[in-house]
Amino acid sequence: MPYYRRYHLSGGCYFFTVNLAERRKTLLVDAVDLLRSVVRTVRSRHPFEIDAMVILPDHLHAVWTLPPNDSDFATRWALIKAGFSHGLPHGESTSESRRRRGERGIWQRRFWEHAIRDEDDYRRHVDYVHFNPVKHGHVTRVVAWPYSSFHRFVGRGVYPMDWAGRGDDPGVGLGERL
Repeated sequence: MPYYRRYHLSGGCYFFTVNLAERRKTLLVDAVDLLRSVVRTVRSRHPFEIDAMVILPDHLHAVWTLPPNDSDFATRWALIKAGFSHGLPHGESTSESRRRRGERGIWQRRFWEHAIRDEDDYRRHVDYVHFNPVKHGHVTRVVAWPYSSFHRFVGRGVYPMDWAGRGDDPGVGLGERL
């Protein structure tokens, strides 16, 4: 079994990609209120800042900043994934190995994490988060996707409402595997 190393930086800022087990499902947007509720609950018990986030039908991207002296993003994601799964009715397909471990078949077991290195890295990842619904063909304009922190950024004057409106891709060269 491979050994996965995670880079832990107390008070660090991270980019994440978290996927459903069945990538053709629309569960995350179908149950977006449940997901939001679970994230709020986890944040109340294990604080972190959501710098940017987008929820797509089958995966999500987020940029988080953890509190000083805290690098435990794995527990937060485990709690979010478990809380979301527990709030859903059963009925998903489950592999034999998941059944043996008592797991549901909602999420992929792992997630992608990248420690943000500097301001340029931060900006590129936040842009990638916000452009992702266009990249995947869910909308043609970033502002049209309702499950995104993009709207908060527009309200703060960080982006204009028509940002990336011509289909230009600010996420070129970015992705789940940087």
